[in-house]
Amino acid sequence: LPHHSAEPPSGIYSQIGQQVASLVQDGDCLQMGIGAIPNAVLSCLGQHQYLGVHSEMFSDGVIPLIEAGVIDNSRKIIHPGRLVTGFVLGSRSLYDFVDDNPNVLFLDIEYVNNPAVIRKNSHAVSINSAIQIDLTGQVCADSIGKEIYSGFGGQVDFVTGSQLSKGGRSIIALPSTALQGKESRIVAQLTAGSGVVTSRAQVDHIVTEFGVASLRGCSLRERAQKLIQIAHPDFREELAKAAWL
Repeated sequence: LPHHSAEPPSGIYSQIGQQVASLVQDGDCLQMGIGAIPNAVLSCLGQHQYLGVHSEMFSDGVIPLIEAGVIDNSRKIIHPGRLVTGFVLGSRSLYDFVDDNPNVLFLDIEYVNNPAVIRKNSHAVSINSAIQIDLTGQVCADSIGKEIYSGFGGQVDFVTGSQLSKGGRSIIALPSTALQGKESRIVAQLTAGSGVVTSRAQVDHIVTEFGVASLRGCSLRERAQKLIQIAHPDFREELAKAAWL
């Protein structure tokens, strides 16, 4: 089996993890992926209770929370007491943990990622990332301009399901800059050719290391103002000029 060993979160990823964790409530049912941001978020959830997981995939970060009783899936409506996923990728310890574990259900992706299924759990929270976000809240998560960077996976499915869930919400988290701080990832307009994976109508919260922009119900002007506040300070003036603020 391929092994993927995660490094302990540090720097801006720790800051992002803390910001996202502040949006997670006791009893929430989480979806998260793999990488520095999901690992950082999970590492900041040690003081929570009664969390559940219904996710396309998960990695090593959930194991300490399960062992500590933070993730117990007790508040889930469907498959209570069980962690639901489609696949895992991580270390040998992760594979040993899921092997023959009756509390982990590996189910068909057609079922796991179905928004009609996701919404059945109340307080479903989707935590995803992005490559670029424009000042209206449009999310590009699969390309850099015309160049495809990755697939967008289950982001659309879980964003939709979480918004339909009672008490649910969607979170998009990303560092404020790319290329060692040379480019802002919050932009006035998406790079030409970029695809909009998640529409601005579907985003509840956008998070960077500088804070949280809660966009639901906001006008376009309010969205731009909030997103500029969580952009890197080096780019805020430029963004404000582009937005006519």
